Amino acid sequence: MSATPRPEPLGGRILTPTVVGLLGLTALGVAMILYRAAVGLGGATAMNDGYAWGLWIAFDVVTGTALGCGGYVIAMLVYILNRGKYHPLIRPAMLTSALGYTIAALSVMLDLGRPWMTWKIPIFVWQWNAQSELLEVALCIMTYTVVLWFELTPAMLERATTARWPVLRKVARVTLPKVRSSMLWVTALGVLLPTMHQSSLGGLLLLSGPRLHPLWNSPLLPLLFLFSCVLMGFGAVVIEGLLSARYLGARSEIPMLADLGRIIVGVAVVFVVVRLADVAMRGHFGDLLRGDVYAIMWIFEVLLLALVVAMLATDAQRKNPANLFRGAMLLLFAGGLYRFDVFLLAFSPGPDWHYFPSVPEILITLGLVAAEAAIYIIFVRTLPILSALPGRPPGPAAPNAARGLS
Repeated sequence: MSATPRPEPLGGRILTPTVVGLLGLTALGVAMILYRAAVGLGGATAMNDGYAWGLWIAFDVVTGTALGCGGYVIAMLVYILNRGKYHPLIRPAMLTSALGYTIAALSVMLDLGRPWMTWKIPIFVWQWNAQSELLEVALCIMTYTVVLWFELTPAMLERATTARWPVLRKVARVTLPKVRSSMLWVTALGVLLPTMHQSSLGGLLLLSGPRLHPLWNSPLLPLLFLFSCVLMGFGAVVIEGLLSARYLGARSEIPMLADLGRIIVGVAVVFVVVRLADVAMRGHFGDLLRGDVYAIMWIFEVLLLALVVAMLATDAQRKNPANLFRGAMLLLFAGGLYRFDVFLLAFSPGPDWHYFPSVPEILITLGLVAAEAAIYIIFVRTLPILSALPGRPPGPAAPNAARGLS
């Protein structure tokens, strides 16, 4: 078995046409955020009393945090199940997770009537409603976002130990061992928090009662949301690994990603079986035979996952990068659709209520996603996050890391 390659900055030009385009979309999103701040939720969004949650919650938060669970699932593999061979995937997965959860936290603030009061949530303990699912979700997402960025500090400190400024180098060299020694406890917290709030996101919709269609309104919603975040987390890691190798010059991790494909198949099969059994045991299997839009949506979700299983069933299929990429993309689409259906499409507050996201809502979401992609590219080019291709000429920052440092 070859030695584990050391992460290093990939180097290369930062402001490529791709990054400039992403920053342009980000600027448009920022302009829309300022517009939302100026005119308020009523003027900037299509949300109403029937649909109090719209695109920002259904996609940016509920779907976005599941996409950001790559760090969660890889940490479970490496630190809980002792699968050390996946360690090279930890840092890029953590970076994707940190960015995804930061975007989700920002989206929650956009969705609040008075976002400037958010700081009171973790501080005003005596005003907490201990029965509130939303409070648990809010506290877990806030804490987990901090945990994720803390888990990335070794990469930042390694880079800082070779910085141009002596004071910064000295601070980084003193701090780095202390940060590493605390990682065991931080990582344990980082596994616990997503388990809590991802299941709570599913439990949240149990409170909607008959407004959520019976095909989705199940007491197993917390478990199903946990399953779906695990699936989407693995899918996000596979997509990120393949794209980084294809377009950013990172080392190809096809054997490891193919192994993740095998895990995806197992979890997807269990997820589909649980969903079928859930609908059957609750006596709603007949709803699938009605042929209405809800039955079609539910069957489509399950067929997408069945297609993923068929595409990744054999070793040869999983080791084919193009097939693995297509399977992982379908997986993300299937998982995102399930969450979108639960929070928006299968939710019906009544016949007189309608919702379709406004232009500012769509542009803000596009801007946030573009910002996430741009920051990811900038970070992997400047920080030791990924392993570079063997024999690849080091980028401008790479020699510093290679001298390195731990």
